[in-house]
Amino acid sequence: HGVPWQAVAGCRLAQTLTQYCVGANYGWLLAEGLFLHKLLVLAAFSGERCLPAFLLLGWGAPVLFVVPWVVLRYLYENEGCWERNEKAAVWWIIRCPILVAVAV
Repeated sequence: HGVPWQAVAGCRLAQTLTQYCVGANYGWLLAEGLFLHKLLVLAAFSGERCLPAFLLLGWGAPVLFVVPWVVLRYLYENEGCWERNEKAAVWWIIRCPILVAVAV
């Protein structure tokens, strides 16, 4: 007997939410860094004007790499709970944006 599909789907949803939350964490790290840079470099900078852009960066940017990761996981590495990362190319879809956020 295999694991019921509801359990696998729930586990994969949890993995997807985990990856989204990790991405959002680094997205917000980048947004905060950019906000502080603008405050220090531009004395006349109004943080309120850029708030929508920072919100989009923090909450929206992770969707841009988590959704393709889910699709490629489903197509090419659809085993178990998606906890193992055997195909490096699929895993780099998650890692690259995080590394870029840290580098910036």
